[in-house]
Amino acid sequence: MTTEGEPVFVIDPGIPNIDAGPDFFNAKIRIGDIVWVGNVEIHERASNWFAHHHDKDKAYNSVILHIVKDNNTSVRRTDNEVIPQMIFHVPKIIEDNIEWLLSRDTPVACVERISNIKPLHLSGWMAALLSERLERKTHDIYTRLKNHSKDWNEVFYITLMRNFGFNTNSDAFELLAGSLPYKYLLKHRNNPSQIEALFFGQAGLLDASTNDTRVSTHDTSPLGTQSSQTNLSNLPDPYYQTLRREYDFLSKKYNLRPLDAFLFKNLRTRPVNFPHVRLAQIAAVWINNDLLFSKVLEAGNAKDLRALFNVSPSEYWRTHYNFHSVSVARKKFIGRNATDIILINTVIPVLFAYGKNKNLPVFCDRALRLLEEIKPEQNSIVNIFCNAGITVNNAGDTQALIQLRREYCDKKKCLYCRIGFKLIGK
Repeated sequence: MTTEGEPVFVIDPGIPNIDAGPDFFNAKIRIGDIVWVGNVEIHERASNWFAHHHDKDKAYNSVILHIVKDNNTSVRRTDNEVIPQMIFHVPKIIEDNIEWLLSRDTPVACVERISNIKPLHLSGWMAALLSERLERKTHDIYTRLKNHSKDWNEVFYITLMRNFGFNTNSDAFELLAGSLPYKYLLKHRNNPSQIEALFFGQAGLLDASTNDTRVSTHDTSPLGTQSSQTNLSNLPDPYYQTLRREYDFLSKKYNLRPLDAFLFKNLRTRPVNFPHVRLAQIAAVWINNDLLFSKVLEAGNAKDLRALFNVSPSEYWRTHYNFHSVSVARKKFIGRNATDIILINTVIPVLFAYGKNKNLPVFCDRALRLLEEIKPEQNSIVNIFCNAGITVNNAGDTQALIQLRREYCDKKKCLYCRIGFKLIGK
């Protein structure tokens, strides 16, 4: 009922507005016998209408209903016409639950109560979260596509490079890709040493003054590393010198300027994740798959895609984690878990975006099917929800949970989360 005693029936609540202006646009409401179409404003106290100067703002002349908790005054449009008001009472249990959710100082506010949500409701929300995550990644890919003349090979190259940084070096690897166009790699695809020289040189790792021969002090694994602090100029390394000569030539040919080596971090990373090793691996990927994106489009399943990344760096890296420091011989192939992360964060989003962009649903369907084929990711975010009782069956489920944590839990958007919404009334 309005404050004047007329019945109110909400036909359509309209569209929530997160910007300036009324709280809901294009609502459809019957007040008494008249159906109104317009906007709705909500305040805790009616007097806030004047405190916020809505009575002088023509943008609020389209308000057809003012909803308040405390009706301490009537409100008017700029032409002095009275706007219908409705008092809306929120039950105390709901207010208490909202306060409980939003005030908890925990990574996932409702973690102890998720098990109270019915599995059918959870599965529907997980499907929606996965869709949100794919749409967000699609938007990022479209932005790259726009910035690189709609060249899908370049976009795939940059996306792959970023994800090969595995969080710690993601930004650095993306900068590297941006400074080293894919077309240069394509021109030298038949010369492995030149491909390696382009990657290491452009990363600034072929500058003798920046190549500390010591393995990171964080490396506590028994690698049997023989560290040396001898100046590089007194310790010529044939492999290093070859790459250095190649890069000197290619950088002049293409007018390349290397990045600063300090952008690539060793700190708090396992030796297998050192930027030198990851660069050697990504170089091997391009050496073995010069037209990689075309092969990705042709691959029919996760097994075929993993085969594209089942490569090992050149022989030098069997006994090195960086330049000159010799370690126990060990293959530096890209592991199964790392490969699956690449598929989840690079191949699948690009396939999905490509399918949408080209209006080819077969690629979108393939992307979703791949997520079902790949085992669930193992990380701290997924572990929290699994311990709370949520069952995960594949990578699609874990991607949904990552979306939930980052876009809802971390941002305290409990009222927009279907789990939080269900719990509010309990």
